[in-house]
Amino acid sequence: MTFYDVVVIGGGIIGLSTAFQLAQRKKKVLVLEQFDIGSGTSGACDHMILLQSKLPGLPLRMALLSLEMYKAWQRDLGENLWFETRGGMILVDKEEHLPFMERFVAEQRSIGLNVTMLDRKQIRKKQPFVSERVLVSTYCPDDSQIDPFSVLKALLSAGSRYGMELKKFSRVVALERNSDHWRVQVQSGDEYEAQIVVCAAGVWSSEICKMVGLEVPIKPKRGQILVTEPIDSVGDTDAWDSDYIIAKHVSHLQKDETAKRLNLGFAMSRTHPGNYLVGSTREYVGFDRSTTLEAFIAIAKRLIELFPIFKNVRIIRTFAGLRPACEDGKYVIGEDPKNPGFFVATGHEGDGIALAPITGALVTQLICGEKTSLTIDELSPARFRSSKKKEQSTVERGRF
Repeated sequence: MTFYDVVVIGGGIIGLSTAFQLAQRKKKVLVLEQFDIGSGTSGACDHMILLQSKLPGLPLRMALLSLEMYKAWQRDLGENLWFETRGGMILVDKEEHLPFMERFVAEQRSIGLNVTMLDRKQIRKKQPFVSERVLVSTYCPDDSQIDPFSVLKALLSAGSRYGMELKKFSRVVALERNSDHWRVQVQSGDEYEAQIVVCAAGVWSSEICKMVGLEVPIKPKRGQILVTEPIDSVGDTDAWDSDYIIAKHVSHLQKDETAKRLNLGFAMSRTHPGNYLVGSTREYVGFDRSTTLEAFIAIAKRLIELFPIFKNVRIIRTFAGLRPACEDGKYVIGEDPKNPGFFVATGHEGDGIALAPITGALVTQLICGEKTSLTIDELSPARFRSSKKKEQSTVERGRF
């Protein structure tokens, strides 16, 4: 039986980022993926490194560091990640959203994000086809994007050069702690031993954590996205609406019943071939990855409300992905205090693409016994071991 320094469970962007950075540190790493690379959340999402959507505080600091790491990866990994900095705008067309967005932007600016508020004249310079209903907009020139599949491919290729191994279609069915190491069994009956295990299994993380007696409240959230035919660019930046931020952080403020039911927030970004990705929903529907007519109509209606020019643009397909959402709204990154050598990296919901580099770096630093780039005690799975769990509303978590 081969012994590894680290077994990483999950071959999505979080798992591969972690495995690659560990392999760089000369760790002998095995990645176990239950399906194929890109078959989970990482292959069914948009491509944004969106800074503006992150709560002021640790999430935003993580995103800023992650952005710098992506720039280095684009330069150093040896493959085109289709990294591009187009900037981002959050369009506000509802007066009741203005006070919240102004506070949100002020807090982000206070910790160093380059974000401003634009008036209608300034908006049209960047988005000439935007609807007259838009009152104001935020603007961050640093919002960026990558191609998730290209990143997965590059991490796999670069990791392999450092000796990282991957076994696909290897669903983990049992974990057992033996003295100072772990025994990992997969569905085929094969077993592997490792000093460290990292659970980066996305929406299946709860299942893995239960094997070691850790209850991590991760549930899948479905996000539905429309894909347009390739067209010329309609503006300088990618765009969201304030409902995207409201739905993510203070969903009780949403008034439209359909938007509430679907937890809908508008997001529009242009891919390098010229297709636009338009979304998206945040629905608790279990592991159902189907798309729905209700969501299609709601997203398309919102697209035309904000950008009437899309009225004659064809939608060529739809898809849905599942996002790993933690019930307390925070990511889960760290070592389980009851299981030495068992680390968790999950719960990113829709932030996995943006935060993959820094998450992998933080887990690597923890495993190597180094001081982490950021203080992440609040993200530790230790919070689920506490007998007294303090519940917070989304508003309290966001300090709004």
